[in-house]
Amino acid sequence: MPTFNPVDPDFERHIRASFARQKLLESLGARLTAVSPGAVEIELPFRADLTQQHGFVHAGILTSIVDTACGYAALTLMPAGFEVLTVEFKVNFVSPATGARFIGRGRVTKPGRTLTVCAGDVFATSGGAEQLVATMLATMMGLPERASPPE
Repeated sequence: MPTFNPVDPDFERHIRASFARQKLLESLGARLTAVSPGAVEIELPFRADLTQQHGFVHAGILTSIVDTACGYAALTLMPAGFEVLTVEFKVNFVSPATGARFIGRGRVTKPGRTLTVCAGDVFATSGGAEQLVATMLATMMGLPERASPPE
């Protein structure tokens, strides 16, 4: 993985403060577990109420954690006072989502002034072993923070 130098020396505090405002991820029980320049990790414990009809964690839930991890990975390299929005993503689901917890890891592959390309993976863990469940390629757009959310 390339080494990135963040332009905002306080990037980790900004990422953690923003994550604390993520109501969806709060309702899912997701936690931000690692933040470094160009990389973010989010963990989600298994919950039966997050499964689809076959008992696997729903694809929408997995996509939410890895999209968020990619977005925050991009944000680690943005100037202070910026935020990111997802422009597009593609997800491949490669195995059933079964396990005790799920880890979404996002990383920057190509930073840019406006658009940043990221890659992410979701792993299911059980008994200390990790299994790849999904992989994502995403594009994030950096923009100045809004004073307040749109009405």
